[in-house]
Amino acid sequence: MDYVKVAVLDNAFEATLVEQIMNDQEIPYVIRSYHDEVYGNLFQATKGWGAIQAPLSFKERIEAIVRDVRISQVEAPLEGESME
Repeated sequence: MDYVKVAVLDNAFEATLVEQIMNDQEIPYVIRSYHDEVYGNLFQATKGWGAIQAPLSFKERIEAIVRDVRISQVEAPLEGESME
């Protein structure tokens, strides 16, 4: 199977959540961080934290997972905040 870039991730926390869901759904993937030992976070600041590579046939499912994770992060109150 050929793997292509199907989504860009914003941060390590998002990558961890998406990874757990894809493992649960048995989706084949590779997550590649844009972190570089020499340049540090230079590429992450411009390109995003990293990317998900997977077979093209899983692109829509992965995009939906990433979208749902992002929505859940926005809707979740910060620790110590009330829901009022």
